[in-house]
Amino acid sequence: MTAPSQPQKSTYDVIVIGAGIQGSFTAYHLAQRHQDTLLLEQFLVPHSRGSSHGQSRIIRSAYPQEFYSRMMPECFRLWQQLEAETGTTLYRQTGLVLLGPPGEPELEACRRNLGVEEVLDAAALSRRFPGFQMQAGQVAVLDSTAGVLFADRALRAVQEVFRRHGGTLRDGEKVLSIQPGATVTVTTTAGVYKAPRLIITAGAWTGAFVEQLGLRLPLQPLRINVCYWREKQPGSAGLGSVSPCFLTLGLSQAPHGIYGLPSIEYPGMMKVCYHHGSPTDPDKRDQAPSSDIALLSSFISSYLPGLESQPAVMETCLYTNTPDEDFILDRHPKFSNIVIGAGFSGHGFKLAPVVGKLLCELSLGEEPSYNMAHFAISRFPGVLGAAQ
Repeated sequence: MTAPSQPQKSTYDVIVIGAGIQGSFTAYHLAQRHQDTLLLEQFLVPHSRGSSHGQSRIIRSAYPQEFYSRMMPECFRLWQQLEAETGTTLYRQTGLVLLGPPGEPELEACRRNLGVEEVLDAAALSRRFPGFQMQAGQVAVLDSTAGVLFADRALRAVQEVFRRHGGTLRDGEKVLSIQPGATVTVTTTAGVYKAPRLIITAGAWTGAFVEQLGLRLPLQPLRINVCYWREKQPGSAGLGSVSPCFLTLGLSQAPHGIYGLPSIEYPGMMKVCYHHGSPTDPDKRDQAPSSDIALLSSFISSYLPGLESQPAVMETCLYTNTPDEDFILDRHPKFSNIVIGAGFSGHGFKLAPVVGKLLCELSLGEEPSYNMAHFAISRFPGVLGAAQ
């Protein structure tokens, strides 16, 4: 962060709006490419108002979409590089259990993309992981590479390396307006900044920013319940800090999927959440949402009987979803020096090292390292409004 006594610069090579994990990794890559980069954040860091807070996130190679699974080897490598750069442990390998009905298309796609043959039935899974009680007739696939990212620690680490490479992080500065042009002008509550390139990675606030630029993106902020469930008897559930993560696919009672992580934040409690939530205004996220607790309680009683059936701790997080739940990583259709990264739909944290690299490449006018067709703004018709 800029010290109060330090003279405030106003001109940079590139400005990044939003210092969550995506914006911070974007700024990290830019600074390593010797771009004089300003990273703006409306809240004082660290904070819990967006999508990047909390102690843990799942990282996995298993994805039904091949375009994500292709990115994961480089993501793992870049996370390891960040660990080496900061001397900080950011990842714990635990494995991941993917649960679902036999033949479920997404589960089968995950298995193919992982390149594994073994499929476990309920008895085999129970022998390997006694805490799980899968229902008869269902199957499981194991992703042995998967584990837990220490999210808060990871965000601090990437921001530390960004600053170490000469980057400027200014927090507690809310962006008030963006003026496009050959030089983009960004006005905040504390200053006016100019740069030939701008990248917007503002999470749930992205929609409001791009509307200023004549773009109506189909971004829906959701308020998510983050629930922690206590073991009935300490140590009895077999779900300690080295137990696997899990993810359900294709269960009729949980169409958006349920996921769980081992005991990390709160000893003796497992993090189990529904991968969906209530539409919300990100500035009014503390309003009561519709509840999915009954759905989770029913799941836990059936699948994780060693846990209490009511959550011991409830927190909140924001997702920003696109209609297809794939990311938006693209240049503005009219202002090519403005790049947008948005719609990470509750599964973007693990991919942030490569997302940041791609946004950096787009901003510098380079050929992106991966096929960007699935992330193009043009897949949503009619988004250009007043910018035309």
